[in-house]
Amino acid sequence: MWRRRAGALLRVWGFWPPGVPGRRPLSCDPASQAGGNSPLCWNCGSPGGPGRENGFFCPQCRALQAPDPTRDYFSLMDCNCSFRVDTVKLQHRYQQLQRLVHPDFFSQRSQTEKDFSEKHSTLVNDAYKTLLAPLSRGLYLVSK
Repeated sequence: MWRRRAGALLRVWGFWPPGVPGRRPLSCDPASQAGGNSPLCWNCGSPGGPGRENGFFCPQCRALQAPDPTRDYFSLMDCNCSFRVDTVKLQHRYQQLQRLVHPDFFSQRSQTEKDFSEKHSTLVNDAYKTLLAPLSRGLYLVSK
């Protein structure tokens, strides 16, 4: 009984536990949890920018969107915000994200999507390198 009520409240408030398809995992960064108006898609104008769903593609026209500047590395790589990180899971997530946003897959798209693809790919690379090495992961945690 309580589980259903808690799940309903989480849905209403816009939060949902990590691992549930179609929902962005909760971030440990308070800035990324802040509500507000979601940006519009640069291509079709519908609401569906970085703050919606996975933050990569517009739900209407499937155009690649600009990276979310408030998203931290842990939420991007779908990891717990702690020093202990499952490196195998991290590597799988890295490969999954690169299959989504690598610039090679956007060679026939508009220049805007090519630019966004390069930014996303760079962000994913930086997040992977930072969270993979224990020293850089610790420094990143301390700097947050």
